[in-house]
Amino acid sequence: MLQEARNRTEMLQSTMQDLGIQTAVFTEEGSIAYLAGFWGYLGIEFGRPTLLVVHADRAPVVITPLMESEMVAEMTWVENVQTWQDFGPNSWAAALVDALPEAPKTVWIEKNQIPAMVLHCLTDQFPGVTLADISPILGQQRMIKSPLEISVMRQAGEIAGAMMAAAHNSLQQGVAEYESALAVIDAGSRKAAGFLTAQGWDRFVSPMIHNLQILQSGRDSSMVHRRASVKQYEKYDPVYFCFCNMAQFKQYKLGFDRMFHIGDVRDQDRIVQQAAIDAQQAALAAIRPGVQAQEVARAANEVYRARNFETGYRTGRSIGTAYLEAPELKEGDTTVLQPGMTFAVDGGISVDGQTAGRIGDSIVVTEDGFDYLTQYPREILLSR
Repeated sequence: MLQEARNRTEMLQSTMQDLGIQTAVFTEEGSIAYLAGFWGYLGIEFGRPTLLVVHADRAPVVITPLMESEMVAEMTWVENVQTWQDFGPNSWAAALVDALPEAPKTVWIEKNQIPAMVLHCLTDQFPGVTLADISPILGQQRMIKSPLEISVMRQAGEIAGAMMAAAHNSLQQGVAEYESALAVIDAGSRKAAGFLTAQGWDRFVSPMIHNLQILQSGRDSSMVHRRASVKQYEKYDPVYFCFCNMAQFKQYKLGFDRMFHIGDVRDQDRIVQQAAIDAQQAALAAIRPGVQAQEVARAANEVYRARNFETGYRTGRSIGTAYLEAPELKEGDTTVLQPGMTFAVDGGISVDGQTAGRIGDSIVVTEDGFDYLTQYPREILLSR
């Protein structure tokens, strides 16, 4: 994994040289993991930035809190690890200034992800500096996944499958939503542990499934991104599980969604869920090299229109070390699909206050179509 991260950084440096880019500062966790092979566990939400400075013509620099530096130094291939402390002259801002060229004319940053405190540091320390966006350049590189990346994502898919089976097995009348969430966490963590060792870089990877479970049931099933609560399932309830912020392994994040029904399914719920399934399948049938991203969305939208449904959802998004990468499967995105691209592909309908239809899978584009990274039946699903 670390050798591949080094190769990616060298590829980026070559691109930077071709484009005349001297220095780029990365602050987004997924970007740092992609290039340097590590991630911290106390992030910017604690006011503790971790930074990666990539120069076109010399070795990169990692800037990390002193308390995490021992772990970071063993997780990353980057040799120059600079530390900072919460008090005194050795601040993260001082370390950043020291890592940058003297009086740079332009510093490239991740404009949509850079924390405000880091942005303010750059503008205060280098008045008049031009801040350009490196995100599209790195994003272009990240679009095509390597065989190693795809193999990790397949493992993430197996973990997600274990999570979904546990969710399914937890469903019965009278069970509270949070009990299903606990079952998901337990099953996913145990499956992930089976892919890890206690040796080398692996020993820093936690198998623990985390984040709050997105789970909506009954009349609340139309409330997108509601979290698991103490609500108890009732007969005929639709129950929706989204693993888009939980199905991840070694920083690779998948999309994976299923809708279940308790005991049996009402006619309206069946109609809505089947439309979502059919829309997703139409989108998947359109996926192959040479197709524009927006054409995949159009295939799904034709199904919605034919069934007299409207949807405000994109049909899918690229997946990788970040929750959202480029391109997206939506109207207006003309990116041409290529083998090695990976996507979460969704079908989604909300009927506010009544019901919803949901399904989502992760896939990889192949030479002649696609392969699933996630597996679970794509049909009307009842509790067991």
